[in-house]
Amino acid sequence: MYLTKEEEHIYEGDYGWASQICMKILVRLGELFDATKLIPIGSAHVSGVSYKTLGDAPAEFLEALANAGGKAKVKATLNPQSLNKEYLCKKLPEYLCKKQLNILNQFEKMGFTESLTCTPYYLEKPKKGSHLAWAESSAVVYANSVLGAWTNREGGPSALAAAIIGKTPDYGMHKAENRKPNILVSVETQLQNDVGFGALGILLGKILEDKIPIIQGLQNAAKENLKQLGAALASTGMVNMFYRDGTRLKTNEIEKISVEAKDVKQTIENLSTASKPKPDLVFLGCPHCSLNEMKQIANLIGNRKLKDGIEFWVCTSRFIKEKTEKYVEKIEESGGHVLTDTCAVVTWTDKLGIKTIMTNSAKTAHYAPTLNKAETILAPLKQCLKTALKG
Repeated sequence: MYLTKEEEHIYEGDYGWASQICMKILVRLGELFDATKLIPIGSAHVSGVSYKTLGDAPAEFLEALANAGGKAKVKATLNPQSLNKEYLCKKLPEYLCKKQLNILNQFEKMGFTESLTCTPYYLEKPKKGSHLAWAESSAVVYANSVLGAWTNREGGPSALAAAIIGKTPDYGMHKAENRKPNILVSVETQLQNDVGFGALGILLGKILEDKIPIIQGLQNAAKENLKQLGAALASTGMVNMFYRDGTRLKTNEIEKISVEAKDVKQTIENLSTASKPKPDLVFLGCPHCSLNEMKQIANLIGNRKLKDGIEFWVCTSRFIKEKTEKYVEKIEESGGHVLTDTCAVVTWTDKLGIKTIMTNSAKTAHYAPTLNKAETILAPLKQCLKTALKG
């Protein structure tokens, strides 16, 4: 792989250990995927922030990087952590809070933006055609498919390294020839709601593997629905982008498959594993809620109050929470909690006694049985609120 003189000096350690180890990570990655060079990036988004999913050894590596003077060279945002100070820290063991705080302190030392969200594109929308190094799979699909940015699905270490070097290897989704669609998916049913789009994503992720689909049948889909589709696609497969109706692309010579109503219905049923109808937690906000979703949830709640014996969480970023104060107030007046910095999937719901989770997120329904040791109920937003609230 070709390195500039400056990149060679970094590789040889002339700029310190932190930069050297990051450059070596990027060069090794580039060699694995036959990249010929490194390219500059507009931003990085790093996963591996939650202590629950990270653990002690990677946390020690972060500390070593920070102590060695590692600094982000580009705008670098962070994925959700495993708790929030206002609510979950008070309910979970103190040692977990300390371990998590230490991780955040290392990122702060290195100049990362403490965004703690899986939807960095709500903070600042990347420019169309800009190259990124993002590690949150749902954000990768959204950036490539909806926003027109260019990013691979980075691992936590490679996104971290890219943030500190300000570059990423030029391979995969950074090259135009690798962004061509190679399968046509005809959706033979009208997707009714958030759950339908998520279920379609879960189904297609399993079928498509790493293919790039043109998906016909997404007419007038809201961006929030496309967010659910992309998050689910990335959960069960290696799809990094999709194209939609209206895209002027040749479809004559590519493979074609169709998805019928019964396929989507069966996927929804398979994602609902609960043996009892009443959940311990109703969870909305995976991926984190947009401003529109916060407004919609608040309006649908009206004057209703939370039922006894149920937790109700709405997760979003601090950025969105600050812009939606009146909606936040409405949600919290009902007895629900608007949580920032975290989400149900990356916290210890089992330590809170939560055994059944109801959600409108197909991604959460897919992961919760293993990551949360919980049974799941996948249901549309209105049904989730009906279950959580009286009246």
